[in-house]
Amino acid sequence: MSGLSTVMSLTTASARVRRRLQQAAALGLVSGVLNVVGLVCVAYAVGELLADHPSGAVVTRWALGALAGLVGGFGARWLAEHLAHEASYELEVVLRRRLADSLARIPLGEVQRLGAGRIKKIVQDDVKSLHNVVADAVPFLGSGVAQPIAALLALGVVQWRLLLAVLLIVPVAFVCLSLMARDYGTQRERYNSANENVNAAVVEFVQGMPVVRTFDDGRASFGRFATAVEEFTDAVAAWMATTRSSGLLHRLFIVPLPTLLIVAATGVPMLEAGWISLTDLLLALLIGTLPIEAVSPLMHLTNHINDATAGAVRVQDLLDAPPLPEPDEPREPEGASIVFENVTFHYPGRSSSPALDGIDLTVPEGTVCALVGASGSGKSTLARLIPRFHDVASGAVRVGGVDVRDIASDVLLRQIALVFQEPFLVTGTVAENIRLARPHATDAEVRAAAEAAAAHDFIVRDLPDGYDTQVGERGTRLSGGQRQRITIARAIISDAPIVILDEATAFTDPETEGVIQQAIARLTRGRTVLVIAHRLSTITDADQIAVLDHGRIAERGGHADLVAAGGRYARLWASHQQAATWGMTGHRTQEVTS
Repeated sequence: MSGLSTVMSLTTASARVRRRLQQAAALGLVSGVLNVVGLVCVAYAVGELLADHPSGAVVTRWALGALAGLVGGFGARWLAEHLAHEASYELEVVLRRRLADSLARIPLGEVQRLGAGRIKKIVQDDVKSLHNVVADAVPFLGSGVAQPIAALLALGVVQWRLLLAVLLIVPVAFVCLSLMARDYGTQRERYNSANENVNAAVVEFVQGMPVVRTFDDGRASFGRFATAVEEFTDAVAAWMATTRSSGLLHRLFIVPLPTLLIVAATGVPMLEAGWISLTDLLLALLIGTLPIEAVSPLMHLTNHINDATAGAVRVQDLLDAPPLPEPDEPREPEGASIVFENVTFHYPGRSSSPALDGIDLTVPEGTVCALVGASGSGKSTLARLIPRFHDVASGAVRVGGVDVRDIASDVLLRQIALVFQEPFLVTGTVAENIRLARPHATDAEVRAAAEAAAAHDFIVRDLPDGYDTQVGERGTRLSGGQRQRITIARAIISDAPIVILDEATAFTDPETEGVIQQAIARLTRGRTVLVIAHRLSTITDADQIAVLDHGRIAERGGHADLVAAGGRYARLWASHQQAATWGMTGHRTQEVTS
């Protein structure tokens, strides 16, 4: 599908929007014709007034015709713009809802791959570009299309010689348009890419502000942002440079004055020679500039259409992104066991070795399995295959004896509670964040979950509005430990039989860690638990430990057995114990004596 057809498809996807646009287009055409009719009547009224023996009745009729045409044209144009703007705002709502629905249906791993900058540009900026083309293009059909055509037809009917004079300037207009469109596609692509990079840099900079303000000296944190801005500035400057000559021609010729001079220079000798009447000349002076006056709006409209075309392609690509496949005949899991059967997984677009290769692992219902290994060994990837952030390349992941691909995605997600290292809260109140897992939970259920997560006391004691306290964007008004306890309360209220923990206490202080560990103990009691472990001391009592290395399971067993085996886990345990005895004073002493 071409870019322009994509624009048409998106802007007419809603029947209500399509109907309003059709009405606005019809009114725009009527507006353009009525304006020309009004100006023709003005010319004939003035011509009659300047005649040797003017007729008051004739002047009055032409004046009334002029008034009706100009007022009617203005009213039709106003109504066309009103309908077009209503349609454009409704189109924004329709498209953003469709995009939100698409983002909700595609695999979460694909959403993460797209990134915040690109998604923000598509959902906000690209949809806005379609708003602009709808709000401006449809009413322009009157002043930019119907009006110039009607003016040329009127001149051709009344006096063809003056029509030829007006047409002399038209080739210059098309030359200017062609020059301004030169290399447009390349420049637009560079501009869009630079714009996406700026968006991503801004999002990253704002989200990382605490770290930036704590550690940065002004070079590292602003480096990526400054580079992105410089690339964006270079893209804009290069684009402007390519249009400098055409812009000069535009300012010289695509204005009414050259046309008026041509009409006057050719029309006055014709009038003196008796080839045309005074009314003909007045008519040419009044409506002869309309075709040229339409060129500038046409150029702006062309920019809007090109913006919308590029944006529409990105919007359509996201709308067409393959959704997470849903089973034709979904099955219900029987229990809460987890089984990985010869699982292999490649990240899309990466030609390197697989992220996971030949994984066989069984986690019986009600047991705890810990995943350990170096960064990049595949721990988080393996855990994210259970809720189908991605689907396996080969093999199968089973929950309750059923392949996760045969379970409806909403049913599957209700089986799983996720608690990550970095707790994430949405903008809203504390209660709303806990209720994310179960929107219809009662206040009593919310409080019970908070109590089980050791969050109730600080909520009612330390927060100004208790459960109605606004947590701020990403929960920034709360401490890390407070945010983590609220996410645990959210997991508890979900009552999911499977819990996936990505070392929920990795970045907490010892006192908070103890409180959170107690909350996690309540959360995981009687459930199937998969723990991504960084602190080995927290998983010594796990029913089984799987050691991952470069996407494969290198070892598997209980803590004592793995330590006794003297393999990779034993080395990790030794390193963990050595790190636990590290002290700042001893470290300084070693440095001084070495």
